[in-house]
Amino acid sequence: MSHSWVDAILAAGVVPASYVPEASVGRTDLEEFTGADPVEDPELRVHSLDGVRALAPAAVGFLDGIEQWRVVGYAGVTPIVRAYVAAAIRLRRTDRRPRTIGEDADELAITRLDRLPDAAREALERAGVRVVEISADDAGQPARALPAARIEVQKARAALERRLAERRLSGLGSDEWLVVDGVLSDSSALSAHPRVLGVVKSHGAEYFAGPELERALTLPAVRRTSVFRPKSRGARRDIYSWYLRLWPWEGNDLLYGLLRVEARAHPETVARASGISAWLTAERAPLATPDRRWDRLLYPIHDVETYLRARAPRDLLPAPGSRLPRTGT
Repeated sequence: MSHSWVDAILAAGVVPASYVPEASVGRTDLEEFTGADPVEDPELRVHSLDGVRALAPAAVGFLDGIEQWRVVGYAGVTPIVRAYVAAAIRLRRTDRRPRTIGEDADELAITRLDRLPDAAREALERAGVRVVEISADDAGQPARALPAARIEVQKARAALERRLAERRLSGLGSDEWLVVDGVLSDSSALSAHPRVLGVVKSHGAEYFAGPELERALTLPAVRRTSVFRPKSRGARRDIYSWYLRLWPWEGNDLLYGLLRVEARAHPETVARASGISAWLTAERAPLATPDRRWDRLLYPIHDVETYLRARAPRDLLPAPGSRLPRTGT
C-alpha cells in the first residue's frame, strides 16, 4: 500500500514527525505461563546429545516475520504511527536451497481517532488504511502512547504470522516440518500438529525456581533439558517444551545461545526431543551474523528475515546521521 495517507493527514493539519524507534528484538516470551509440570523426568534434568541421531526431515519450512514502524505526526500530544508488518515461509528441500512458498504483509495506522482533528480522521477514512486505536488513557500520556503503539504492532505481526502458519498446515507434506520463530501455544492448530515446532529466542517467562532454574540457565552447550509442560492460564493451548543450548554460555551470559523449543503435547514429542534438538543444533551453521542475536538465531530463520527486510519499505528504516537540527552552515 502506498503511504500517501501520511501526506493526506499532514495536509489536514497534523504536525509532521520523524521518530523511528530502536529496532525490535522480537516478541517476548509469554508471561501468561507460570511454573511447569514434569513430563519426561521427575525433575528438570540435563540430557546430552552426544551420539544422538539427528532428525532429518526431507523438507522444512521456516516461518518468521518482521515489524517496522515510525511516528509520522502528532495531533496535539497524540502520535500517529505508520506500521508495516510482514511474514514469510521459506521451504528448504534436500538441495538445501530455500524458496519462498508463502508471504503476507500489512500496513496500518496506529493512533486514537477521537483525539484527531476532523480533517485528519476524514483523510484516514478516505485513504482506506487500517486503523488500530490505542486506549484513551495511553493516548493522553506521551510516555505511554509509544509503548502502547509498539504493543499493537507486535500484535499485528503475531496475528499475521499465525494466519500464514495455519494456512500452510493444509499443504504440509507427510515428510515436511514447519519451524516457527516464536510460540505455538496461541494457536490450537499449530500446537496440535505433530510436525510443527516453535523456537523461542527470548525468555521473559519463568517456569522454574531454585535448583531447577539454575540447571536450566546453566545448561551446557549442545545439551537439552527434560521435556516439561508449561502451566497455562487463559486461552493458551497445552504444549510440551524444553530448553536447548546452542553455544557455550561461559564468558558470555546465562541466556547466550539458549533456546526454548515448543511442540505438541504428545508422547511422540518426548521420544523425538533429542533427535529434534540434534537437528536444530545443526541449524546453527552457517552463522547468522551480523545479526546481534546470532547466538540464538537459527540460520534458516535469519534467511527469512533477510528476505523480508529486503522487500520492506525503505522509508521506515532509521535515517543515517545525526538528528541535530540543520542550521544551514
